[in-house]
Parts: sequence; C-alpha cells; structure tokens
Amino acid sequence: MSELKTGDLAPTFKLPADGGNEIDLADLRGKTVVLYFYPKDDTPGCTTEAIDFTRAQAGFEAANTVVIGVSKDSVQKHDKFKAKHDLSVALIADEAGEICEAYGVWVLKKLYGREYMGIERATFLIGPDGKIAEIWRKVKVKGHADVVLEAARKLA
Repeated sequence: MSELKTGDLAPTFKLPADGGNEIDLADLRGKTVVLYFYPKDDTPGCTTEAIDFTRAQAGFEAANTVVIGVSKDSVQKHDKFKAKHDLSVALIADEAGEICEAYGVWVLKKLYGREYMGIERATFLIGPDGKIAEIWRKVKVKGHADVVLEAARKLA
C-alpha cells in the first residue's frame, strides 16, 4: 500500500471507542476530524498529548472539529486513562491494528539498539469532504495540539 498523502480520501473505519461507544468515520462527514495516533495509554508523552488536545477541546468544537485518539490499547484501558486524567477526547481501540495499518503508522521503531514494531506518533487532519487535509508524522508533543487547532480553524 502506498503512503497516504494530502488530498487522498481518508481510509474509513468503524471501531469500538471509550465509554462503550463505536466510532464510524462515515458518520463524521461534514465535520473536520483530527485523527491522532499514539503509542500507549498513560505513558508520559501520550498523556501530555491527550491532555493538550483536551485543553484545546473548546477551540476544536468551535472549528466544527472532532478529535479522536487511536492506539492499540483496549477500551477498558482507554476508559481508565480518560478517568485518571479527566480527558474529553474520544479514544478508539484499534486492538487488531487495522487503522494503524491503513494509515501507515504501524512502523519499525528502534530504542536502545532494539528494533520492534510500534505506533508512530502521527496526526491526520481530515476535512469535511473526507479527504486528508494535512499530515504530521513523527510528532513532537509539545505545542502539537495548538498547531493542529490552527490548521483545523483554516478548514472551518
């Protein structure tokens, strides 16, 4: 599969989310969607990123934008993560890695000389037309939510 680019139709999905919900990308047509991929619930960078997106929630709502976090953690882990840090963003459980594969974020990573497969921290901004408007790969957490909010406002 070739790497996704801006202008491509966003790969669709319908998967379980926190709180016993299910999220279907098709149901969000007409809204801007921030789909951010992160490695693991309750780790330092992932917690900071989720808190930053939660802090910016009102701005995203004003820009007709839905923020969705995606990891391979279970719905139960997502529920605990949200409760522990008072998070308001939706979190999808991609336990089988379907969305991670479709968006090309399941990659070979290296840490202390060890190679392993994992989720690349990446964010996709999907326009109301269902097409990818912007892509951030190898995201650095600090300030990222604000950059994404600015881009979402331009689509509103």
